[in-house]
Amino acid sequence: MNLPLAGTRILSLEQYGAGPYGTMMLAQLGADVIKLEPPRGGDSSRATGPYFLGADDSLFYQTFNLNKRSLTLDLKTPEGQDILHKLTATADAVTNNARGDQPAKLGLDYAALGKVKPSIVCVHASAYGRGAGNAREAWPGYDYLMQAEAGFLSVTGEPDAPPTRFGLSMVDFMTGQMLATATLAGILGARATGKGRDYDVSLLESALHQTSYPATWYLNEGHVTGRSPRSSHPAVTPSQLFRTADGWVFIMAQLPKFWERLVETIGVPELKTDDRFATTAARLANRTALTQRLDSIFMQHPTAHWIALLGGICPVAPVNDLAQALENPFIRERGMVDTIPHPDSAGLKVLANPILVDGERLPNSHAPKLGADSAALLAEIGYSTADAEALKAAGVI
Repeated sequence: MNLPLAGTRILSLEQYGAGPYGTMMLAQLGADVIKLEPPRGGDSSRATGPYFLGADDSLFYQTFNLNKRSLTLDLKTPEGQDILHKLTATADAVTNNARGDQPAKLGLDYAALGKVKPSIVCVHASAYGRGAGNAREAWPGYDYLMQAEAGFLSVTGEPDAPPTRFGLSMVDFMTGQMLATATLAGILGARATGKGRDYDVSLLESALHQTSYPATWYLNEGHVTGRSPRSSHPAVTPSQLFRTADGWVFIMAQLPKFWERLVETIGVPELKTDDRFATTAARLANRTALTQRLDSIFMQHPTAHWIALLGGICPVAPVNDLAQALENPFIRERGMVDTIPHPDSAGLKVLANPILVDGERLPNSHAPKLGADSAALLAEIGYSTADAEALKAAGVI
């Protein structure tokens, strides 16, 4: 496949989730993404269990690092900085998801690397941001903390439950996507002007940005969005969970036309003219009564019956557990589960990238073993085999 980012090179000092997720998207689109990893242990996700694939490798690590190359490098040594500068001269961007005070110390910002290559783009994804006057620049931080501080836990779950986080590390993934967007924007800008610059994203600010329309409601009207029963939409109903004979179904009659189709298809057209439910505002005001009425209908048949009846007519989905979601025949037909070779696994199953190019899934290859590409990359920038061996003996690579 002729991938759109072929010929683009990105160096990335990255660990764990947000940074690696974002650069993996770029690697799957064809960029040559080179992981810069500490010589001892590498990316901390390599040691994240419970499932491992030989030395310095795990299923967790594979999840975030497909299609990349690995160079072990100690950036705290003069020799490591020399290698970084020589590689920077061949690259379009240098990214990291280090703590906010680290890029300047490690020579990863534009102040340091712009002297090596004026067009280099430096992208930083930290927990709380960088810069003078930032009281939290040196703070470590993780996804769940951002969900808590940005208000996610206050709008997730049932009203009478304790504060509840997302079941997945969505802030990491959001921030990774923003890192990827900033990197692409930076490269386009640098190619147009010949000058790179620093780009920053942070976990907390990315999380806050995702509060979206509830934030706009609060900022302009003082409205505080809380938790609604049955995971329902805060302003529209029926847009929520309903009980079925064997589980749950999620209905989203967001528009009047879907409300009309819903009640007609399930055999209660009279609800359209019931004063309690005749308008969007009335339905919201009488949500409890409407939920009870629709529950009594949906509980007469299993979830599969309602999916077959309503699919394509009114927005509807089964409520799957993770196993059901991954074994979903439709998902398999769409090619969202890929099998790739791995040195320690005959057939490693991974999720495919959701982006299609000319209707085809992007190709995947397994994440690299620690330092697997060090010798080749050093050779590219003029180091001999003897040089590489000496650098390894000294702990630089």
